[in-house]
Amino acid sequence: MLDHEEESTSDSDIDPSELTDKELQAAFSQGKLKPGLNVVLEGKKVPSNNVSGLKQCLKDLKKVLPWVERLDVTTPIPDAPQQNGEGAQDPAVDAEDDFQREMCFYRQAQAAVLFALPLLQKLKIATRRPDDYFAEMAKTDQHMQKVRHKLQTKQAAMEKSQKAKQLRELRKYGKKVQTEVLQKRQKEKSNMMTQIKKYQKGLSDKLDFLEGDQPQKKTSVATQKAKKGSSAKRQYKDQKFGFGGRKKGSKRNTKESFNDVSGFRASTAHGRGPHRPGKKGGKNANKRPGKKVRQKMKSKGR
Repeated sequence: MLDHEEESTSDSDIDPSELTDKELQAAFSQGKLKPGLNVVLEGKKVPSNNVSGLKQCLKDLKKVLPWVERLDVTTPIPDAPQQNGEGAQDPAVDAEDDFQREMCFYRQAQAAVLFALPLLQKLKIATRRPDDYFAEMAKTDQHMQKVRHKLQTKQAAMEKSQKAKQLRELRKYGKKVQTEVLQKRQKEKSNMMTQIKKYQKGLSDKLDFLEGDQPQKKTSVATQKAKKGSSAKRQYKDQKFGFGGRKKGSKRNTKESFNDVSGFRASTAHGRGPHRPGKKGGKNANKRPGKKVRQKMKSKGR
């Protein structure tokens, strides 16, 4: 009794997933595996030779169905003109030439269409889909809504990226224009300073650079006179003071000024000129003597 219970317990405790192939084969031969997933093959499978069935299939194949039921078209490879237009090309196609092979497929399909369309029209079979044709979609509306939403999201992202790119380009262009304007202003300022320095040194007598790019205004009468010619007062001052050039060493004697005696005056040279102070007949001839000199003169007179 105990042995029978132990055997039943041991049979029920067998887990096929924990057994090896040899243990499974041994358990199957002893009949311990439960039926379900295992299929027992009873001997070798004998091939059946159904002669009557094969003959019936052959007879069905030999039946000549109308062309509408078959819609088979067999056309030879049409001849294609050569590139130079002289004669026809050899119908033999090189299978290794990809371009020639694809052109052969194209010409053969075109010939089949030209052969089949007249037959279909003769049999009054429509070859075009009507305008009000309604075909049920293979996808559900919910799925197509998801696809549409995804496409719209992708398109919006692309447009946003394109706008950002355009803004970056415009920003770069704006910076470029701003830089060019600043460089132009700096250049104009530098040119103006150069003209001012030339004017101060007397190298130029034009003041047109002060006007710059300002719009032209109505000139006054004085401005028109100044443009026509400088006045006598202006010419005298220019001759006396110069044009703001170098002053140092301007009164230094040269060989030409040393030999030029046209401005010599004997009265001035011998102390009789008005610019020789302290000399007789000079500028300070009638100057009042000092206090000590006057006291001495008084003491001598007593």
